[in-house]
Amino acid sequence: MMTMTQDIRNFVTASCELLALGEPTHQEPAFGQVRNELFAQLVDLGFRSIALETDRVAALAVNDYVQEGTGTLDTVMADGFSHGFGKLAANRELVTWIREYNRTRPPAERLTFHGFDAPLENTQAPSPRPYLEYAANYLALDLTFDTGFDSDFDLAGLTGDDERWSRTEAITDPSMSPGATPEAEKLRTLADDLLTSLHTRAPRLIATTSLAEWHRAKTHLTAGLGLLRYHKQSAQPLEESARVSRLLATRDALMAQNLLDIRDTEAQRGPTLVFAHNLHLQRTPSHWSLGALDTTWFGAGAILASLRGDHYTVIAGSLGRSQALGLQAPAPHTYESYLQHHTTTWGLTPTTTLPPAHPRTDTTPQQGYFPLDQPTLDTADALLHINTGTAAQST
Repeated sequence: MMTMTQDIRNFVTASCELLALGEPTHQEPAFGQVRNELFAQLVDLGFRSIALETDRVAALAVNDYVQEGTGTLDTVMADGFSHGFGKLAANRELVTWIREYNRTRPPAERLTFHGFDAPLENTQAPSPRPYLEYAANYLALDLTFDTGFDSDFDLAGLTGDDERWSRTEAITDPSMSPGATPEAEKLRTLADDLLTSLHTRAPRLIATTSLAEWHRAKTHLTAGLGLLRYHKQSAQPLEESARVSRLLATRDALMAQNLLDIRDTEAQRGPTLVFAHNLHLQRTPSHWSLGALDTTWFGAGAILASLRGDHYTVIAGSLGRSQALGLQAPAPHTYESYLQHHTTTWGLTPTTTLPPAHPRTDTTPQQGYFPLDQPTLDTADALLHINTGTAAQST
């Protein structure tokens, strides 16, 4: 017998450190609205942080705002989100709510906001220069800092014109990528040495600045290293499906590393809610097929599940119909159809309550919707189903 609830307490185990809440498409606003309601419940259960599928470095500005009131709401919504996510009303409401929650609380009790994506799109990635320069400038605050490099310690000279990295062709055409050039190899060596210096000088740097500033420099440096790795992968002359699979896998590996780093900083404060597309959070391998392109890779969730075991919990998102997507009611005998009959607005349920069914087949690539399937149900801990998009409200 299926039971639906809007109370998330039944799905948070004592061992849970990362609670992954997935959405099956980025184009349905109702998932952000429900996420906000659930995060408020989770805060009452001891959660003290949230991580969204957005650029981790850019999100530092959002956290500055919700923690200290630095900047303005309009500025952080414009500059603190990637992928256009700052334009979403639900994200603006989330940032506003966190800021109000933190306003009267001491620093140790405030909620933190994180991004966990790399600063890139699947088909576009910027120059690593500003991220590496930030770390190098931070290290220079240690007056004993000696680079140990010769005249090649010239980040601007090695990276060259930023546009040659950021143009779409640098990712889509291996012959146009700077990722395997001698300069890129030197940059990777330099970035690795900067990371070593950041750790070997940590006691002095933290005493001079603060632990928060040290982590900020590491976040920039990690982003720069990630971009170098992504650009190197884009330069590999492989068959298209294999090449895209490796790029997607690289991006998800960067996401997983970011979440591990976030948990290192949040470990003593409480669990973290993670919100992203199901493809990034599911325990099973991710699969994407479009025309002749057929790709499979391990997403961040599959990586984290392997590394963190029962400390990682997954709630997969599901949708019945949506005006925003042009998605009609699901056909009978599909997983979504069964959920529709048991949900008037939205609800949570264990995956074990669903009977055998079929994946829906009425979606289009433009909708970005990935239907439920049996492997996802077999490895998720619960489901969040929204009956009708944009109109989802608490009952």
